[in-house]
Amino acid sequence: MDGSATYSPASVTSTPSGDTLRITLSGAFDATGTAAVWNDALGPIRKGGFSRVEADCSKLAYLNGSGVALLLKLREEAALAGGKLSLNGLREEYQRLLDMTWACDLPKWDREATERRTMAERVGAAADTFLNESREMISFVGESLCIMGQVLAHPSKVRWKDVLLSCVRVGVDSLFIIALIGFLMGLIMSFQTATSLQRFAAEIYVPNMLGLVMFREMGPLVTAILLAARSGSAFAAEIGTMKINEELDALTTMGLSPMRFLVVPKLLASVIMVPLMTLFFNLASLVGGALVMLSMNYPLVTYTSRVMSYVDYADFWSGMFKAVAFSTLVAGVGCLRGMQTRSGPSAVGLSTTSAVVSGIILIAFADGIFAVAFYYLGI
Repeated sequence: MDGSATYSPASVTSTPSGDTLRITLSGAFDATGTAAVWNDALGPIRKGGFSRVEADCSKLAYLNGSGVALLLKLREEAALAGGKLSLNGLREEYQRLLDMTWACDLPKWDREATERRTMAERVGAAADTFLNESREMISFVGESLCIMGQVLAHPSKVRWKDVLLSCVRVGVDSLFIIALIGFLMGLIMSFQTATSLQRFAAEIYVPNMLGLVMFREMGPLVTAILLAARSGSAFAAEIGTMKINEELDALTTMGLSPMRFLVVPKLLASVIMVPLMTLFFNLASLVGGALVMLSMNYPLVTYTSRVMSYVDYADFWSGMFKAVAFSTLVAGVGCLRGMQTRSGPSAVGLSTTSAVVSGIILIAFADGIFAVAFYYLGI
């Protein structure tokens, strides 16, 4: 509608004349105007008793898809009543718009057919979805392994600028929250443990517990969860948005692999940065524990010596190995959920939620496997 023109609200006037119903449409039939007169336009036709329905469109000030839908509905209701709709005085530009859909019938929405499914149909649909997602996951893992192998063989083919940018987003931008969470967790765990051990005059063992727990378990675990919440969801949202905007199809059309162009830099950045983030988290937690021990009048040298004497290289490297494994899982599932994004306004939100939930589940599952494996390996 021309913005300079005066807005005229939609109105409908129905005049019966024998076996003919004359309907005069005037004003702007946009979404708002059409919705306001929808029932007024269809009501007289539904009462029946007419063999012809004539719609006078000469006073239309504006017509868009909503107005066209009303005309199609008038035609349908007239046919159901045994009559026929004819349009009079429709301007040429509106006639061209109408011709685009006039030959089509309005879609039928059968609520019973779409919402009620038998148990067998639901089980079958769930199994089909599970199999499709499993096939996509296997394909994604296989393609990722192949490309990562090619990257190791030919490092010059990697887009290192993208890797560096992803390193900044994954690692550098999250240092503050990593340090804050690590410090608070070290502080809380040390304080709670010291409170319990004071009954036995054994609070001197707090540094032993804190160093072992942080380097072996909590450091890589909490860092990976923060990675899933912050970066895994961001990976899914970025790739999912690109898929909805058909940018992934454009890359494929230009001969560029979305896996190599988008996924590999994020995987490499996560594998590089998460061990460093874990180390930073562990150091921050030790600072929190030191603050608690100093408040209990233990000298700093005693605290550090007990931490260093109890934590060995096996504890340190097992934690770093976990960090690498967790980062691969979180980054991989985040990118995979982005690639699996469907169409619709809520698709990206669903993908990011699925990326976070799947990442945390995979972390917990992998951590359980590591616990059993390290136990039997004597690590």
